Amino acid sequence: MYQFKITLKEVRPPIWRRIQVPEAYSFWDLHVAIQDAMGWRDCHLHLFRLGRARSGRQVEIGIPDDEPVADDAECLPGWETPLGSHFRKVGDRAEYKYDFGDGWLHEVLLEEITVLNADKGYPLCLAGARACPPEDCGGASGFADLLEIVGDPTHEEHAGTMEWLGGSFDPAAFDPRRVAFDNPKKRLATMLEAR
Repeated sequence: MYQFKITLKEVRPPIWRRIQVPEAYSFWDLHVAIQDAMGWRDCHLHLFRLGRARSGRQVEIGIPDDEPVADDAECLPGWETPLGSHFRKVGDRAEYKYDFGDGWLHEVLLEEITVLNADKGYPLCLAGARACPPEDCGGASGFADLLEIVGDPTHEEHAGTMEWLGGSFDPAAFDPRRVAFDNPKKRLATMLEAR
């Protein structure tokens, strides 16, 4: 079992999640677990970016495209790349980018490698802090603006923003017990059908 801490970069106060996934997971499976734990809706492209110690080159893992995101990076299909091929020891890290327009960057830190508990269903969300930003809110700076608008009922955009948010948004709210994980194989089949 791998335990990861996922921290959304460039936002304050910090938004993070601690999850446990089976060691047999692929990077696609981890992507789905991160989406579900964070509260994203998986409506945009993603990739993991990792450095290779020996060559110093970056590796991208996600949905391969004809044009890599970084000049020197190869993109490996996430569903064919096991976590153990890059996460080998506690302290290993990766960058996870979601929604190339809004540019949400996450640090993925391997905190622990241990034996699976047969009495538990994995993946698990153990802990976390703060609500995930709404999809398509404009990245870190747009989210900061949104928080300002939501926090000020006299702001001229407050009513419209609250309507866009579905009537409520509590930036401090997060309960790990409410996280529901999707089946990554089903989501992969849906994604591949749509390509």
